[in-house]
Amino acid sequence: MTPSPDPDLKVGRQRGDQLALAEPRAESARYEVASGRVIVDLTNGCTSAFPARALQGLGEASDRDLAQVEVSGFGCGLHWETLDADFTVPGLLMGLFGTRAWIAREQARIAGAVRSPAKATAARENGRKGGRPRRVGEGSRLRVQAAFGFTLSVTLSALSRDIRVARVGLAPSPIAL
Repeated sequence: MTPSPDPDLKVGRQRGDQLALAEPRAESARYEVASGRVIVDLTNGCTSAFPARALQGLGEASDRDLAQVEVSGFGCGLHWETLDADFTVPGLLMGLFGTRAWIAREQARIAGAVRSPAKATAARENGRKGGRPRRVGEGSRLRVQAAFGFTLSVTLSALSRDIRVARVGLAPSPIAL
């Protein structure tokens, strides 16, 4: 006598079949050297293409490595074994070529490289004001006139991405007559 199938397994298979019909999946994928694009044939009959080197981690990849693209996860993803890179097909179809942080860095890098008359004017104006503010280094002191006639004095011990305070002093401010 064979055991009856697990009801959860049956429900899971039904959901998987529904997703396969509703969500586009990759049938095949290949890298085209001439155009530098990855071409993905989908199960719904559509074809999608995108620049391979626009994907996070693939910018410096060789044509040989890019040609090793494989369809993974029942058509849900693309995988490059030699590059240790994975991308979801739905994400690629939505234009998500990397993590949010990576995309933000790429956008900033591209925007920073743009030359425009407005950017040149702003740089000249900033130069007239003395340029970029100086970095605060170790041992720098900061004095702030505080409320109730006291001066707050802070000495920095180090500066990287965070500020560490070595000493804080509070002293009466001189009385202005």
